[in-house]
Amino acid sequence: MQKILYYTVYGLLYAFSLLPLRLLYLFGDGIYFLIFHVVHYRRRVVWKNLTESFPEKKEQGLRRIEKGFYHWFCDYLVESIKLFSISEEEIKRRMVFKETELVDECVSSGQSCAIYLGHYCNWEWVTSLPFWISPKAQCGQIYHPLENACMDKMFLAIRQRFNAVCIPMADSIRRVMGYRQKGIPTVIGYISDQKPFWFNIHHWCDFLHHDTPVLSGTERIARKLDQAVFYLEVSRTRRGYYEAEFKLITREPKQYAENEITDKYFQMLEHSICEHPECWLWTHDRWKRTREEFNDRFYVKNGKVFEYDVPLSKRK
Repeated sequence: MQKILYYTVYGLLYAFSLLPLRLLYLFGDGIYFLIFHVVHYRRRVVWKNLTESFPEKKEQGLRRIEKGFYHWFCDYLVESIKLFSISEEEIKRRMVFKETELVDECVSSGQSCAIYLGHYCNWEWVTSLPFWISPKAQCGQIYHPLENACMDKMFLAIRQRFNAVCIPMADSIRRVMGYRQKGIPTVIGYISDQKPFWFNIHHWCDFLHHDTPVLSGTERIARKLDQAVFYLEVSRTRRGYYEAEFKLITREPKQYAENEITDKYFQMLEHSICEHPECWLWTHDRWKRTREEFNDRFYVKNGKVFEYDVPLSKRK
């Protein structure tokens, strides 16, 4: 049954993706009207995030960002569908990578690269990176498998169309080390602005006026395997067109203090968001987990997070 569902949905989305983007954007405009004006999809979460992240902005400015976000979000949806059939020529015209020679220099010397990204602009189109860098490197991205097997298989299909591999988060270090043992340099993208699970919280930083629990696994992998670390600064030049520029953070991650690279990434991401705040994914309840609740329910021992049997606040 799952196989029938997969091929049915895949076939429908593939057929839909054959439409020119200008027509897909008309469909996206319809989705915008539905989710913004009718369904009010996550508008409370979006508004809460915006007001807390930009306390200096007036309501009029925040409303403009809010509407711009929902327009961009609907564009992102139809652009992701376009990945089912978009040609190499078109994706290279619409997603342009800059400063790739910095990555090729690392690859030529045998050094692998860790690429920091955010849920900003169109991260799905970043999977076209293999068209832009040395074929000596294995490109890939770390991802969190979806609970729905059909949807997970579908996302894997479009994300791996251009020969970039998808590596499950739980298997990341083993897979990356496997390529290293084979002598294959890797260029792996890490979308590291996600909300970590409680037991994965090892560091907090100031991000968009919030005390924010952050994922630090990217830095740990880069330090362990001595990888070059980049931030991919993506910008939308106009509707349906993006530029992604590689910003070198370091080729010697072990020279940095613990969590310093992670903090640098969030500083760079915050700068990108402040430039075009409508292009970040505001629908996620990013700051749901607070330091107060963490300290109340959990403790850290030998670098691992454990949960109290009874929260401190409930003890007599």
